Amino acid sequence: MDQKRPVTQSAIHTVKSRGAGPGRRPGLRAARILLLGASLLCATALAAPAPKDKGTAPAAQDAKASDYVGAEVCATCHEAEAEGFAANPHSKMVLMHGSNGVTCENCHGPGRAHVEGGGDVTKIFNPGKGAPKQVDQTCLGCHAGAHPDFERSPHARAGVGCANCHSIHHSQEKAELLKSAQPTLCFQCHTDVRASFNMPFHHQVPEGLVKCSDCHDVHGTFEKSNLRSRNDSNQICTKCHTEMRGPFVYEHTPVKGEGCLGCHTPHGSQNARLLNMPSINMLCNQCHSPVAAATVHGLGAGSSELTPCTDCHTYIHGSNLNVAFLR
Repeated sequence: MDQKRPVTQSAIHTVKSRGAGPGRRPGLRAARILLLGASLLCATALAAPAPKDKGTAPAAQDAKASDYVGAEVCATCHEAEAEGFAANPHSKMVLMHGSNGVTCENCHGPGRAHVEGGGDVTKIFNPGKGAPKQVDQTCLGCHAGAHPDFERSPHARAGVGCANCHSIHHSQEKAELLKSAQPTLCFQCHTDVRASFNMPFHHQVPEGLVKCSDCHDVHGTFEKSNLRSRNDSNQICTKCHTEMRGPFVYEHTPVKGEGCLGCHTPHGSQNARLLNMPSINMLCNQCHSPVAAATVHGLGAGSSELTPCTDCHTYIHGSNLNVAFLR
């Protein structure tokens, strides 16, 4: 019997070139070679693990279809959770994932063991009581695309997980399923920042005009303090303060170098315009120290305490007319 050999281009060429001489059956030999190759491909495919559905949370992966009982069975005991779930954003998971979609068991895992155990809580995953890392892994099974930086965020590193801020069944803010509205939710941990908004001059966050998430992405960014902008932190400020945006013909170097925070305190300040110092001249003289000495502008010694710099240098954020930002 002919010894089986791997399928190669040279072997196929040899079979074709031998011709159909007496006692030779090239067609049969070629068929055997092709059949062997097909068998190897099938064996490799069967041995490879089936890919996991990236749209399914880890709690629901690696489970058999027979382990699922369906949302109708869950609702027989959990009536309160099932009543308002039709308006919950997670109710759309069936439509998003087609015939593979589930609702309750997509987050809690397969429920057959829980049901057959008479409601044994040890046989079902409860995101509300799970470890933060395990809860985050379950949520990111679907939301990793929307929040790719969460695992490197200060919240995740501090052990603050999704369930600390979000509640699937008992949220007060239905759009984002938050446990409470901003800024109350944020102030529960960031008490130091809360005090800043009691200053006489502050961004109107307590009044509801500005939200914490307008400037910060709580799910993580590559910037300090989870600031939203990845390229230019000034863009966070200038999306509201458009008159400061530029570009200008004559740029004020500190605005580009240090940014808005070089002169302003973002949350709140006892100084007008959220300035870092009570006197605008003191602020300017941190960089323009010779001006404070005497007669650079012909105003005499001590003038920096009497005449504000901005009386003459009006366009301090940048100017299209004068290199000295004069009006």
